[in-house]
Amino acid sequence: MEETEARWTADQVLSLAPDAASRSAGARLAAPAPWSGTGAAGAAVWGLCAGSGSRPYQTVVDLSGPAFACSCPSRKFPCKHALGLLLLWAAGDGGPVAAGAAAPEWAEQWTAARRKKAEAAASAPDPGPDPDAEAAGREAARKRAERRSVRVEGGAAELEQRLTDLLRGGLAGSDRAGYQQWDEIAARMVDAQAPGLAARVRELGAVAGSGGDWPSRMLEEAGLLHLLARGFLGRQRLPGPLAETVRTRIGFTVDSAEVLAGPLVRGQWLVLAQYDTADERLTTRRIWLYDGESGRFALVLSFGAAGRAPELTLPVGTVLDAEVAFHPAAVPLRAVLGTRYGTGVPEDVPPGTSIGAALDSYGTALADDPWLDAWPVLLTDVVPLPGQDRWRLADATTDAAVPLLGADHWRLAAISGGRPVTLFAEADAMGFRPLAGWTRASPRAVAL
Repeated sequence: MEETEARWTADQVLSLAPDAASRSAGARLAAPAPWSGTGAAGAAVWGLCAGSGSRPYQTVVDLSGPAFACSCPSRKFPCKHALGLLLLWAAGDGGPVAAGAAAPEWAEQWTAARRKKAEAAASAPDPGPDPDAEAAGREAARKRAERRSVRVEGGAAELEQRLTDLLRGGLAGSDRAGYQQWDEIAARMVDAQAPGLAARVRELGAVAGSGGDWPSRMLEEAGLLHLLARGFLGRQRLPGPLAETVRTRIGFTVDSAEVLAGPLVRGQWLVLAQYDTADERLTTRRIWLYDGESGRFALVLSFGAAGRAPELTLPVGTVLDAEVAFHPAAVPLRAVLGTRYGTGVPEDVPPGTSIGAALDSYGTALADDPWLDAWPVLLTDVVPLPGQDRWRLADATTDAAVPLLGADHWRLAAISGGRPVTLFAEADAMGFRPLAGWTRASPRAVAL
């Protein structure tokens, strides 16, 4: 059987790792010594990895997902064995993972089960709607939504009063008042079923101890929080997309199936970046996509329980021929990934804009959604510059420059070598956070 999937780069493989520890452990397993019975055919890659037990771990990867299976007890997804196997495969045809091999029975059973499940889902007859059940479900959902809206309105009104008391008393002593009052207010917002308000209250409470010109930042955050609470209380008078944005920022969710039932946008979506953030309850994976033909960005979120990586993982730098559906919003960015028709590799470096144009687009987006936490920017001909206090990103053709967020940008500097590069970053009020870069010599993205 001939190999149908293009080989990934090592950077693309490592971008799938759920954490730094898995990345390091996978890299240590990217050597032929512990592996036997490796091979690749179609979209499958498999191998046996010697471990601490008497029997080697059976590891198989479906590149079209990608999806992973391993007989090891790890709860990480993908595990270090899958990462090590993919790194061996990424070494090329001259490496230990040869293409065109016959899959062993255990690997073929897993891939066949995946194909059978996909075929069954595609061919399953549609039972058709049950009008009575649908009507009952809609009525129950309407009542739940009404009850929640009443609770959130109460929480928003209470928050308004708290903010009024804060500003009436002045911000000068907030850095000495401690965090307890903010924790209490956040708990009240959770009780009111407004988790978005609770998260912003916690962020507001943390500003007072952040140093520098914290009163200005605190006043700004209090103003945005006030605007969000007032927006929800007056949501009936807002334009539809803005009202949806307010609901989302408050913490209301939209079912993915409902989003996918709306308009679908098919494109050649380049995977720009993928990274995880975690708190005590949830791990959130942010995946940025970009369709070069339309110039449109899409943010796909995937979630996992605390301590576990989300299931959806996409290698940075690959191109998905896929449909996406955007959540309703004043600035449509968040999307749900729909049908995927295939994967490929980019032929060229994606086109970008100047720093000035990127800042203009960010300002326009903020006018429509002032609560944006990050705005995607794709920049061309920019150079990272180290400074005494912080790094900056300079436009190679103008005198524009912006601060670079994050502590260590030597990897970006190594890619640049003092020459202009193409860069994908998230913009916020403090600067640009680099996530992927390209040199002029290669269309392959390098995760930062």
